[in-house]
Amino acid sequence: MAERHPALARLDVLVGRWTVQPKVAGLGAGWTEFTWIEGGQYLRQFTDAEPVPDTAPQAWRENNPLPATQLIGLDDTAEAFSVLYGDARGVHRVYQMTFADGVWRMWRDAPGFQQRWVATVGDDAIDGRWEKSADGADWALDFELTYRR
Repeated sequence: MAERHPALARLDVLVGRWTVQPKVAGLGAGWTEFTWIEGGQYLRQFTDAEPVPDTAPQAWRENNPLPATQLIGLDDTAEAFSVLYGDARGVHRVYQMTFADGVWRMWRDAPGFQQRWVATVGDDAIDGRWEKSADGADWALDFELTYRR
């Protein structure tokens, strides 16, 4: 296998297991684990949690995405990351991603349902938020998410 591209090293701070807490009333913490696969060519994120409690909002109980998997890869010609996402609902998405200077961003520009993620990344904490938009102009908070080691 070829030597790992240096841009992938920026993602090393993610590697390991994290507690994940969505800032949604009634939802408990879950966990996520980042691991290098294929000799460090791709970063795999696997996220899961205990079953959604009866106290969680109905939308979460009916549309629980967990478990979910993301595969992060690199286009070496542009040093741009792409993310393949799949979850328990059968949802499959492709996101673009940047990861630099302590800021992690992901986004997708799909007609009728655009999404974006922005987070600040530290050694032991990641604080981020998912936003959504129907038209790419008016954005609304979907939910906030905190990762802790």
